[in-house]
Amino acid sequence: MFVESARPRVVREHPLAGWLAVGAVCLGAFMGQLDASIVTLTFPAVQREFGAPLAGVQWISLAYLLTLVGLVVAAGRVADAVGRKFVYLQGFVVFTVASAACALAPGLGWLIGFRVVQAVGAAMLQANSVALVVTSVPAGRMRAALGVQAGAQALGLALGPAVGGVLADTVGWRWVYGVNVPVGCLALLAGRYLLPRTRQWTALDEFDWRGLLLLLAGTSSLLLAVSTISGLPAPGWVPAVLAAVSLASVAALLWWAHRAREPLIAPALLRRSGIRAGLVGAFAAYLVLFGPLALFPQLHATAAGSGVLLTALPAGFAVAAVAGTQMLPRGWSGRRREQLGMAAVVLALAALTVSPLAAGWSFGWLAVLGVGLGIFIPVNNTAIMSAVPTGRTGAGGGLVGMSRGLGTAGGVAVVTLALHLGRHTQTASTAPRFALAGLLVFAVLAAATTLWPRERSDR
Repeated sequence: MFVESARPRVVREHPLAGWLAVGAVCLGAFMGQLDASIVTLTFPAVQREFGAPLAGVQWISLAYLLTLVGLVVAAGRVADAVGRKFVYLQGFVVFTVASAACALAPGLGWLIGFRVVQAVGAAMLQANSVALVVTSVPAGRMRAALGVQAGAQALGLALGPAVGGVLADTVGWRWVYGVNVPVGCLALLAGRYLLPRTRQWTALDEFDWRGLLLLLAGTSSLLLAVSTISGLPAPGWVPAVLAAVSLASVAALLWWAHRAREPLIAPALLRRSGIRAGLVGAFAAYLVLFGPLALFPQLHATAAGSGVLLTALPAGFAVAAVAGTQMLPRGWSGRRREQLGMAAVVLALAALTVSPLAAGWSFGWLAVLGVGLGIFIPVNNTAIMSAVPTGRTGAGGGLVGMSRGLGTAGGVAVVTLALHLGRHTQTASTAPRFALAGLLVFAVLAAATTLWPRERSDR
């Protein structure tokens, strides 16, 4: 497990060897999204057990996401130098052990701390999952392979609310983390025997520690500022100070990126319009995807009830991500597919804003929302990775993972802020309408990125 060992000959020479590797990556994609969607269902139970407000309990997710965002690009850059399979497998070890620790956490602080460790393993996984898919299949099959991976993510998202709701209402929220252990062990074995060794390397002479610290400071201070506005106890001047720290850190990160020998976030990659537009679109799309997963558990009395309702979103995502290539005309360009997907997303969020508390109405439009995102996200990820030079696939995958993590954290933060601002209103549906309107703004942003000019693919 500590070296990039070769696959068995029978696997290496099999005509479907590339797709077997994609299948191994799908186990990690499934586990990561199962964890992401299942954790929000535990918030009410954790609030009751530890007597904490939502603004504090949300840091079970936000601490995880902040660590993930801060480390995923660094993990991708290191993997380009030491081996993507090696870093990926060690990520499974860290994630699985930390999941078991989360299940045994004696208090909220311990749980948040173990989630940080869990996020370290998740960063090692997410930074390399897209890169391993891209390097395992021919270039002409990249979009189909990334669609299969997105389908595995969607399956994890789909099972998360249903399984998490049942577990939280029966055996308890701790078992929500325990389910990661057997899945992680299975994925570790599959990765060991099915994933190919790294063939193209990019030397790393000097790691950009300054860039990593500035990235962590910028993202964490921004989300802390939003949390204090959302109800986290703090003096009134704290949000302004945190926002100023975030802006200064981001400005310093951009300044340093142009002067470092080997910057954490390479300006050369971000100068490509296809990568810039794709990353903004990925951030906004994942924010819209995870926002409802944080919103609807707060609107229903039982975790099981909200879990069944939320299943519609990832189920629609899974169908569109896997079958989207066959469902839509073959002659359609990637941009046209993206535009169709985001049109469905904008329509669904507008409809949900009209009546967010009606279960049947919400179930149907959440399914439409999932279909739109399932069309958009795989095509968007393909556009990003097609513009990344071959030797930098780990760094490119890290940027995709960072956008995903920022979007996920943004979805939780937007929903929490909207619920806090709307809690004093007399109408029960006002707060969720605020939240859905905020998600709609980011859906329009993602739709706008489909109109940006992009250079032709390098691959």
